[in-house]
Amino acid sequence: MAEYRFDAEKTRDILVQRIREFTESAGCARVVLGISGGKDSSVAAALCARALGPENVYGVMLPDGEQADIADSRRVCQCLGIRRRTVSIGAMHRDLLAAVEESGREPGAFPVEYHRESDINVGPRLRMTTLRYIAQAIGAFLCGTGNLSEATVGYCTKDGDTSCDFNPLGRLTSLEVVAVGLTMAELPRELVEKTPTDGLSGKSDEERLGVTYRQIHDFIRLGTSGDDDADARIAQKEKAGRHKRRLPTVLDPFE
Repeated sequence: MAEYRFDAEKTRDILVQRIREFTESAGCARVVLGISGGKDSSVAAALCARALGPENVYGVMLPDGEQADIADSRRVCQCLGIRRRTVSIGAMHRDLLAAVEESGREPGAFPVEYHRESDINVGPRLRMTTLRYIAQAIGAFLCGTGNLSEATVGYCTKDGDTSCDFNPLGRLTSLEVVAVGLTMAELPRELVEKTPTDGLSGKSDEERLGVTYRQIHDFIRLGTSGDDDADARIAQKEKAGRHKRRLPTVLDPFE
């Protein structure tokens, strides 16, 4: 395998400067982001707090019913000194499913059967809508928290966590996000190294993906994970998820 070196401290400092440049160019120094208590949102929040000051960072916790680790989300906000708010999306989620079910009673309505994966994706989409509402209401940008590893294998939700105004982590693999986080003393180490989960399915990210984040990192940075089966799985997921990384296709009748 080829050698690949990553300077976490240099990357951290460049991203802090990029956040400042982005917000200054648009004349807005406030940012809103969802705080899950995991590494990605924690590191993104810490970068924003360094760049803009904690008083200009608004962390929103968005539990869908009971969230066992919501204390981690509160801890992130407290450690960084950022503003915080909790909005439960559980009632919205239930109301959406109930509305779809109720619509099926209309004469002539086409059938819509319950679909587990579709239901799982409701949460990220409701979170995005809630964050967009808050960001516009207070005059702030919405900061994304997805990383390159997730985007590569399509482990993200279209119109959900892929929707944001800027994303400081979008060019970093999951392992690189951890490395950057570990250079920031204001973040609890155990939260930076916390096992990633979607908080919805009850499984870890790696269990759902069938590959490890180390394998995804090596596939991206070195060209291979060192495991042919893992490479094939990652390549298939990358191909299947390309539509999530693109703007909607516009069909041009004038070409």
